[in-house]
Amino acid sequence: MTALFSLTEKQREAIRLFATISLYIMLFGGSRSGKTFVAIRTIVYRALAAAGSRHAVLRFRFNHVKASIVRDTFPKVMSLCFPEVTYHLDKTDWFVEFPNGSQIWFGGLDDKERTEKILGQEHSTIYLNESSQIPWSSVLLAMTRLAQVVMCQRTGNPLSLLMIFDCNPPSQAHWSYKVFIKKIDPDTKKPLPNPEDYASLQMNPKDNEANLPESYLKTLENMPARMRQRFYDGKFADTSDNALWNIETIDKYRTTDLPDMQRVIVSVDPSGSGDKDNLDNDAIGIVVAGLGTDGNAYILEDLTVKAGPKTWGNVAVTAYDRHQADLIVGETNYGGEMVKFVIRAAKPNVPFMKLTASRGKVVRAEPIASLTDQGKIRFAGDFPDLEDELCAFTTAGYLGEDSPNRADAFVWAISALFPRLTKETKEKKQRKRRPLPSGAGAWMS
Repeated sequence: MTALFSLTEKQREAIRLFATISLYIMLFGGSRSGKTFVAIRTIVYRALAAAGSRHAVLRFRFNHVKASIVRDTFPKVMSLCFPEVTYHLDKTDWFVEFPNGSQIWFGGLDDKERTEKILGQEHSTIYLNESSQIPWSSVLLAMTRLAQVVMCQRTGNPLSLLMIFDCNPPSQAHWSYKVFIKKIDPDTKKPLPNPEDYASLQMNPKDNEANLPESYLKTLENMPARMRQRFYDGKFADTSDNALWNIETIDKYRTTDLPDMQRVIVSVDPSGSGDKDNLDNDAIGIVVAGLGTDGNAYILEDLTVKAGPKTWGNVAVTAYDRHQADLIVGETNYGGEMVKFVIRAAKPNVPFMKLTASRGKVVRAEPIASLTDQGKIRFAGDFPDLEDELCAFTTAGYLGEDSPNRADAFVWAISALFPRLTKETKEKKQRKRRPLPSGAGAWMS
């Protein structure tokens, strides 16, 4: 086979790692560092080396594996690395078959029927792409299917089993950090019985610099601290056990597939900024969220701005018009009727509902965090500043540097979309916290 391009040194290091005794190997690091390419190249090489072998490439969502790998990375790998090899793509069951009978299956763990079909078979290689989005229970299930015994024609020996993981590093609370970095079981917290089976390699965008535009690296360098740490430096983030939100959950429910919206809300969390000299004031939180026909909420835009009433009023009503929203909601503790006045000054008679904070920020945020954990809230894109604020909310309070205006607007928007659910969640939490009446333990036992 004639290579039509040059692998990076990090990709060569990954290939050498794949040839070691380690059964489970994780490639972690920043965005577009060549992780997925070298993993797919390795799987194709293994498929061609062992006739009749079977391999699986899985992501959390099937649409994502179809868009990013089946229609992008896989054909690139075949064109650049294996140009003389023919293959057939079955678009019913979504697998590739080579002339030697080997197959590569593509699936998403969100599709139960397809997942059961794929994991009902044994495989020589299993690749969990973007594994930060995949729960540990699904990883354990996939591990049980890494069991196919086939012969490698070149060596005359059985093809070694291999399970590949890759991710942009989430927080240190994630199973990937515990398993591959700390070498402990995520459930029991005990040392792994065979730590030599688990190996990892950090791959960052700088390692793939020759294949990336300079402007892309500069974009990553200039990202907010948490995003830069994850997508440029490729580091696992510190975490708080008491955090209400984490990047793993946000990533898990991040999507670009939007249903029709039943209802759209523009939410405003005000501050005391004037039209001039407002650089030292807090930003005005402005978030657009919609309730989809699937019953889930979608964060559509974060339009938070540090500006005076005239500007942020126009931003809010422009978003209302652009999204054909149903309502603008605003928190009115600060300035009383001020928010309503500003909104109506920008657009007379626009539907507006006042919201009043009767409880602290954390109490308001807890039921919304619970809805996020349940998958009822989806993020339609990347919102780095908003996500930073959400991840800084803990049960002990908000630990961020500035006022969480984006997060507050987010909470108000979801509260307006799910008034009944947030009320029920709050009541459940209150019932759990309520102490038992004196003597209740005797008759309850």
